[in-house]
Amino acid sequence: MARPGTAEKIICNILLEAAGGMLAAVGIVNFASPAGFPMVGVSGIALIFHRLLGTPIGTVSLLLNLPIAAVCFRILGRRFLLRSLRTMLLTTFLMDAAAPLLPLYQGDKILAALCAGVLTGLGYALIYTRGSSTGGADFIVLSFKKKNPHISLGKITFFNDLLVVTAGAFLTSGEIDGLICGILVSFLLSAVVDKVLYGISAGKLGLIITDRPRAVAEKIDALIGRGCTFLKASGSYSGREKPVVLCACNNKQMFLIREAIKEMEPSAFVIILESNEVLGEGFSRS
Repeated sequence: MARPGTAEKIICNILLEAAGGMLAAVGIVNFASPAGFPMVGVSGIALIFHRLLGTPIGTVSLLLNLPIAAVCFRILGRRFLLRSLRTMLLTTFLMDAAAPLLPLYQGDKILAALCAGVLTGLGYALIYTRGSSTGGADFIVLSFKKKNPHISLGKITFFNDLLVVTAGAFLTSGEIDGLICGILVSFLLSAVVDKVLYGISAGKLGLIITDRPRAVAEKIDALIGRGCTFLKASGSYSGREKPVVLCACNNKQMFLIREAIKEMEPSAFVIILESNEVLGEGFSRS
């Protein structure tokens, strides 16, 4: 018997995967293809075939994806592969049947590149958040990510796609403008993916080395309603023990904390770090 909520979760995943697939399809079919610049990933390779031979982008993408999926099967696992096959079929249908029904953008190339990068980035990120992918280059990227978890998904995607974009520019138009637009799309796509996957829960991490840790924590609590963690540290030169107050918050709150500490204890040593993601009480839980 299926667990309670399983059917609803599957339906939700399918709907979100379809939404992500549609965004990616519109970015490729309605913006990149009519503008004539190269795209990224396996879809970019399919776009090269489309321009040279007139073949459907979605179908060629699916055919190219299958052998790559077979090679990456052991690294990514059966469950992920099955979810990705579902997404690949959805995206293929949307790219070949749904997106062509919408008007093609015939305006400025730079605007087309901006729209293509943002839309495909949002689409791919939405699919990634459901534990799936559109296959092809995604399988390669996610396999590399699994082997190298310290490297962000956006950076891996960028360097992988840069190869396809360069090949696409020289095999189709041969124009430097097309290459520049393709690189712009690749950069935007990776930036949007990273922002959606990591940036939504991003914030700041403050380390405050102070002689008055309790007073600092109380001030932070009164100011922004966030708790702190006390750490024990010692100076390498003096050998003296120094308490450290650790606090995670958003960007605006960290500015308020910094100004308050500056006024309260000018001699306090304040270190402010970027935190890609903050999970737990008071923050995102997923």
